[in-house]
Amino acid sequence: MRPASDMSALVRRFWPEGRMPASPLVAVGLAIVLLVASLLLGLHNERQHREEKVRDVEIQAAILAGSVAAPLAFDDTNATSEYLGALKANPEIQAAGAYDINGHFAAGYTRTGAKLPSSNRVGPAHFEGSDVVVTAVVAQNGTTLGSVYLRAATESWARRATRYVGIAILLVMASLLVAVLGISYASVSDAHRRLRAEADGREKAEEALRQSQKMEAMGQLTGGVAHDFNNLLMVASSGLDLMDRTDDLARRERLKQGIRQAIDRGAKLTQQLLTFARRSPLKPEVVNLERRIRGLQDLLDRSLREDVTIDLSFPPGLWPVEVDVSQFEVALLNIALNARDAMPDGGTIRMSAQNVPGPAPDGADMVRLSIADTGTGMAPENIAKVFEPFFTTKGVGQGTGLGLSQVYGFARSSGGDVNVESEVGMGTTIVMLLPRSHKTAVAEIADPGSPQPARGRYRILLVEDDDHVADLVGEMLDELGYERVRVPSAAAALETLAADAAFDLVFSDMVMPGAMSGLDLAREIARSRPALPVVLTTGYSAAAAAAMADGLELLTKPYSIQALAGTLRKFLGGDRSGNDR
Repeated sequence: MRPASDMSALVRRFWPEGRMPASPLVAVGLAIVLLVASLLLGLHNERQHREEKVRDVEIQAAILAGSVAAPLAFDDTNATSEYLGALKANPEIQAAGAYDINGHFAAGYTRTGAKLPSSNRVGPAHFEGSDVVVTAVVAQNGTTLGSVYLRAATESWARRATRYVGIAILLVMASLLVAVLGISYASVSDAHRRLRAEADGREKAEEALRQSQKMEAMGQLTGGVAHDFNNLLMVASSGLDLMDRTDDLARRERLKQGIRQAIDRGAKLTQQLLTFARRSPLKPEVVNLERRIRGLQDLLDRSLREDVTIDLSFPPGLWPVEVDVSQFEVALLNIALNARDAMPDGGTIRMSAQNVPGPAPDGADMVRLSIADTGTGMAPENIAKVFEPFFTTKGVGQGTGLGLSQVYGFARSSGGDVNVESEVGMGTTIVMLLPRSHKTAVAEIADPGSPQPARGRYRILLVEDDDHVADLVGEMLDELGYERVRVPSAAAALETLAADAAFDLVFSDMVMPGAMSGLDLAREIARSRPALPVVLTTGYSAAAAAAMADGLELLTKPYSIQALAGTLRKFLGGDRSGNDR
């Protein structure tokens, strides 16, 4: 369509004096031309209006997706609802919802006459009647966490048609209105550009705020972890110094025990970090909760003060559960230590459990484990944040805030849930819901005691790039009675096996320099020599998960000589004469 200035030039071309003939036919013809032009302009405006509306809603959906990423990652329905509720200020938004990674509804709201779908699939924007529907993926660091759904109202067809007919009539009456409409359209476009610029600026500001919060949280975490590890390193280094200065065997043994405890605490702290990040591979076992917790009572008593007592109450017929035993014990100890710190003047920790049948017909049965203290309790604002990453009410250097986060990560990774009930001055109750197992609980494993040396000179190929680690592991293998050959890389291991096939087992680190990792080495050995067993070891959680996914035997660092002996005996269980060791 020609703009108003072009229309005026066309009129001057045919009527140089600027006056049109006073003919009804010409007037009708000009009116028809103006009407057609107005209709074309109306169609163009309608199409662009719809496109702009879609873009506006897509921008809002993108901002919403970025805002609810963290709440969806931690399954925080309240925070998700608060972000969605902020959209109620926009009367055009008829419905807004957030959905998890499986498309299941998490939170949302609707206005009268609108509704949210029960499940959501991300697709292109589209119109449903006079409403525009937009979906967007919620992702963080390349990981999809779920999706959002927005439904926004537009003008009705009747209202838009009335407006465009009115414009056409006004154009017939006065062509100058075309120019006015052009100016209006330019103003709308400029307003839209300003809106987009404002939305882009707001999105950048929100991203900067999120990054600032991450850095602040990482700073708090780094300070707490560094404090704890410095204490552990102090125990180990001072213990070694004192051992060099004494010949008293009893004192040397006490110092040795202190160093061992510091190393164990460091390993547990690392395990807490991995569990909080949900990067620690789980090794579920079927256990009897009552037997397991009563077996831990001595450890709990040593970890608590003398003025803190433990009261256990378990009903007969308690269902077994299938959990990672070590992670369960760490979670129980974390809860107990938090309860101890909440009772500065002493008190009682009550641990109880009960069966919770699932709703018929297909609800899952759960076991409810409750740990209650008689401490100071927590304020409501702290209850809402107690499982958040890095949250702690302790001072700087007194805790990393990972204790209850580890409990949350353990419970969710085990297929259960955890919640907290507390009131200031009335104590706190932590409740874990763990899925019932229909398998038979295994008998508790007795303390293996001192490692038994291997009988028979089995040859082990040790693949380890770190010289210090290789020396210590080699000493362990010598102590256990194995003959070992050490190589520094996976490629060297394959060359050694090609030249000397007389090895009974390959014991390899997973993360090593070079093109081939320990996992690649294990796969190559399984292909070329399937009868040769391979045991992998690592302290890196992602590598551990990859090894377990391949069904390989894995020994997690740091490990004791007892754990090494037990793992090797799984594959080298008898001596050369065929007698059992």
